[in-house]
Amino acid sequence: MRKLEIYKRLILIFMSSICIALQMGIYAVFWYGYYSERMYLKFYFKGHLLMLFVYVVLLFFFSQMYGGMRIGYLRAGEVMFSQVFATVCVNAITYLQMCLMVRGFLDIAPMFYMTLSEGAVIVLWTLGSSAIYKRIFSPRNLLLVYGDRPAEDILHKFGTRKDKYQVNKSIHISIGAEEICREIEAAYDGVVLWDIPAEIRNKIYKFCFGMGIRVYIMPKIPDILIKGADQLHLFDTPILLTREYVLSFEQRMAKRIIDFVCAFILCLITSPIMLLTAIAIKLYDRGPVLYKQIRCTRDMKEFYILKFRSMKVDAEKDGVARLAAKHDDRITPVGRFIRMVRIDELPQLFNILKGEMTFIGPRPERPEIIEQYMKDMPEFLFRTKVKAGLAGYAQVYGKYNTTPYDKLKLDLFYIENYSIWLDIKLMLLTLKILFKPDSTEGVDSSQTTALKNESEHYDREGMDEGRH
Repeated sequence: MRKLEIYKRLILIFMSSICIALQMGIYAVFWYGYYSERMYLKFYFKGHLLMLFVYVVLLFFFSQMYGGMRIGYLRAGEVMFSQVFATVCVNAITYLQMCLMVRGFLDIAPMFYMTLSEGAVIVLWTLGSSAIYKRIFSPRNLLLVYGDRPAEDILHKFGTRKDKYQVNKSIHISIGAEEICREIEAAYDGVVLWDIPAEIRNKIYKFCFGMGIRVYIMPKIPDILIKGADQLHLFDTPILLTREYVLSFEQRMAKRIIDFVCAFILCLITSPIMLLTAIAIKLYDRGPVLYKQIRCTRDMKEFYILKFRSMKVDAEKDGVARLAAKHDDRITPVGRFIRMVRIDELPQLFNILKGEMTFIGPRPERPEIIEQYMKDMPEFLFRTKVKAGLAGYAQVYGKYNTTPYDKLKLDLFYIENYSIWLDIKLMLLTLKILFKPDSTEGVDSSQTTALKNESEHYDREGMDEGRH
């Protein structure tokens, strides 16, 4: 098994290198054949190599950032989109770099044709690499071990990636840890542990670890909190320290500077877009342009969040707080468009300038919705330990209709692993999700803000976590 993983890694590195090399070749043709001749300074061999090196470094960085090289891990379409998006970003930076070198604007047509050529190569490379990967590496044969929570949800999620995983059997923990371990040893490449008590989970996990069998664990809240613990070496016994989360003075200062500078620049850049949006909303139904709503930020402090109005004026005339649903008839045609391209969020740049919000952090919720959540998830209060954000971990790695409990866990991953670099990374990844329609889907009719369908489970799980 270990040798197979080494071969897989080598094959993936080789396939990624092919894509980078092909794109570098296309750039070399356009650079040497067109752009280098328009530079003020004459470029020699080393100068050409330097330009190619800078391009490859940028391409590698953005490809890794957006997942453009993750053949086998992501779906083929996702890999294709990610690499094309990374290439567009790199080419935009490269074009601006060359414009600065000549102190003026160059003809953008060659850069456009270069991007199209690279896009065609990426499509062919993705299809070919994905086909090779599927032929060489078959889906992992998995066993699902579940507890009292129904297994249909996680089975559905694994079922969307049949190219990578094949859950061949599901067993309940009632048969006992020893019988489960014998079942695992018989014929499985990996195990999925879905919502089972810590005692039996630990037995199965230690057995799999000793046998070299992969384990896919859906973490509970304490698991995430421990992940962000500090390691202490006071004695000859390992100690993990968890404590109330606070940003250091240096982190708060750096975060505030980044927020203010980026928000100010984006306000200037997007001001024409905001003006046109305001005009369109006003012309459609003569109603107010902005929508103000009370939300909660750090320590449950309330503030008025600003958004371009995307719904009818009387969308909540009954006074009931509701998330937008799929095909929600309260959303206006103008509102549907600005929600799709996220223009409705632009006024929140002023909330960031005022210090009420930050660029990256858990999305601010309404007090009444927080109250609903906390009836079933008291841990929801944990996410208010940091300032609310325009975008966050849950928005990058989840969807609009991701369950509230999963969103909470994603937000806690961010809080427990905070760094300035993580903020910068999430800012860059947010650019990508702006073009992903599934991240703006509304909630299903069966999914409610109060978690009616799953409240019993969350209440029980909260008690389980307290015991274990």
